[in-house]
Amino acid sequence: MEPGARRILVVEDELTIAEAVAARLRAEGFAVDLAHDGPSAVTAFEATEPDLVVLDVMLPGFDGLEVCRRIQSKRPVPVLMVTARADETDLLVGLGVGADDYLTKPFSIRELAARVHALLRRVERATQTDHDESRIVLGDLEIDTTERRVSRAGVAAQLTPMEFDLLVHLARRPRAVQPRERLLAELWSWSDASGTRAVDSHIKALRRKLGADLIRTVHGVGYALEVAK
Repeated sequence: MEPGARRILVVEDELTIAEAVAARLRAEGFAVDLAHDGPSAVTAFEATEPDLVVLDVMLPGFDGLEVCRRIQSKRPVPVLMVTARADETDLLVGLGVGADDYLTKPFSIRELAARVHALLRRVERATQTDHDESRIVLGDLEIDTTERRVSRAGVAAQLTPMEFDLLVHLARRPRAVQPRERLLAELWSWSDASGTRAVDSHIKALRRKLGADLIRTVHGVGYALEVAK
């Protein structure tokens, strides 16, 4: 592990999987902490202040959805959610409570590591870009990219890291239609369209938090920010 390495919290109750994930991430230079149930995950999050959380949905104590709600209310952090169920409702609920990306079991450790790298690269890109344009104002929508704050009509909204980055991405091209595939490639680093549910779920969350009229759906294509100048 290199000095100043990014810290990852892995929350998984199946010890074999947890140790395999931790070993791979440590081999790639990350500092890794483990938790095996809901309560200890929240405690570990507060103690270690990770840069990213790998979070299983099915946990003893309380489940990963509740863990995600609690940690996101304390400090926005990228979350890669892992679920044994491929049910679309479960995945959308996970994304709705603040997860940024998801994997369905069984998954390859290599794919999980790639997703972790992609999420961290997105955060780094967003931070670098923030210095170029620290404040975006579109009508009654105000975005402070340096402090990662957003408000509409003076009312502050708490966004997850992915929701914030998606909003900024759309706000930098107001009224321009952004295809789902482009959003997946630029924000999630996905090379195919298999994750369109993730885009749709985060758009739904932005509408819920900032107003249903904020983002226009272009059916079969993508989305556009529609705040008046």
